[in-house]
Amino acid sequence: MNRLMILASICLIITGCTKNFEEINTDPNRPKTITPGVMLGQLQYRMVNTTINAAKNFTHQLMQVDAPRSSPGGGGLHRYVINTDAGIWNSMYGYLTDVEDIYYMADSLKEYNYKGIALLYKTWAYSILTDLYGDVPYSQATQATKGVFQPGFDKQKDVYIQLLKNLDTVNSILNTGAALRYGGDLVYNANTLSGSTNQGIVKWKKFANSLKLRLLLRISKRDGELNISQQINEILSNPESRPVFGSTADDAILKYPGSFPYFNPFYNARQLDWREGSYFSEFFMNKLNEDEDPRRAIWSFQVMVNGVPTYTGIQSGYPTTVEYQVGKNSSYNDALKTSPQLGVMMTYAEVEFIKAELALKGFSTGKTAQEHYENGVRASMTQWGATLPAGFLSKPGVSYNESGSAEEQLEQIMLQKYYAYFFVDYQSWFEKNRTGYPVLPRGAGIPVENQFPSRAMYPSYLQSLNAGELKKATESMGGDLQETKLWWQK
Repeated sequence: MNRLMILASICLIITGCTKNFEEINTDPNRPKTITPGVMLGQLQYRMVNTTINAAKNFTHQLMQVDAPRSSPGGGGLHRYVINTDAGIWNSMYGYLTDVEDIYYMADSLKEYNYKGIALLYKTWAYSILTDLYGDVPYSQATQATKGVFQPGFDKQKDVYIQLLKNLDTVNSILNTGAALRYGGDLVYNANTLSGSTNQGIVKWKKFANSLKLRLLLRISKRDGELNISQQINEILSNPESRPVFGSTADDAILKYPGSFPYFNPFYNARQLDWREGSYFSEFFMNKLNEDEDPRRAIWSFQVMVNGVPTYTGIQSGYPTTVEYQVGKNSSYNDALKTSPQLGVMMTYAEVEFIKAELALKGFSTGKTAQEHYENGVRASMTQWGATLPAGFLSKPGVSYNESGSAEEQLEQIMLQKYYAYFFVDYQSWFEKNRTGYPVLPRGAGIPVENQFPSRAMYPSYLQSLNAGELKKATESMGGDLQETKLWWQK
């Protein structure tokens, strides 16, 4: 009898444990199937985190936004020494695999808005990669599942031709009358349709055409090889079919919600990494001080100098014997660590500075170079939550020099564009290599032989994993050196 009771008890336990087992052990917050929406938001978050980290940890030092507190070894970006780093290469090609998955998934589901957004992200990622390295794997990249483990490197010119075609495709396939059926959009919230027009999709179209303007201007020196001017005019003259950013409401910014898991990536950054290991440079801060620019209070903090609260910076490219004291110079404002505005990809301010340069060069933009320049300054202020002071645009040094030479006007446009590029991946470096501006002072600690870099060198591991194709690429480009000129620079 006891044996029967034991068996009965065991049966009850087993039945009790297995009843509703699947329901009890199912996470209601975990998606049951993979959709484009499930992947999109995660992709957006990870990609923008990578690019703003690249801005702070690479571009800001190279472009004299900031400088390290001490730098005894003789190297450093502020002395024009770029260490071979596979980080951005690995990250971007990893993301591009996810982009391809979204693209083909969307294609099979006939979800063309997801397909267009994926193609836009592909183009944005490759534009950064090719402007960073030059020739890069494109046509054979992300094809490991097809057995392509040693992809060839496409010439930068060919990459650019395809990127421009991609953006035309994005503009044509995005449907402003439809929503993103599976959700997931953290940038423009094009997940639902209210009325007959999806304003989020309209903004994605604007992003595509604005990015195309950026890329066309980037390669404008090669107009003889490609119909660059014609493509620029096509965008400028067709605002209905080829819209670009028209206000800060269009800015391509992933605005961090500050909730799990989408926190600002600097949220938990140590003080040493965030503000005590580097300070804003004199070049960057002195101009903000001269203009009493309201953005400096948003970007930085004051320190006491002779008992007076002051925004102050340090030299860049200083001798190896120099070491700056902790806490005695201005660095990054802690409020930026939680700022929703930090996830910048491209902005209306940049588009206005692009148009200012185009107007200066004789393109018909609908406004003068001065009007676009002033719109760009206003837009950057608005973007960062600063109030434009009365008379700011009339100040010496800010007031547009309409009577100056074309070169002087370009320099002024590019200087304000430089400030508008705060936390925007590598763009201020790329633009300096294109135009020569802003003119950066050369620090006394920069060795004579060190030249301002034109590009980053390929990751060293490619020499063992893809040596043959790497050799072809470096020979075609003229060497794998940081001084090697890119196709659009020559």
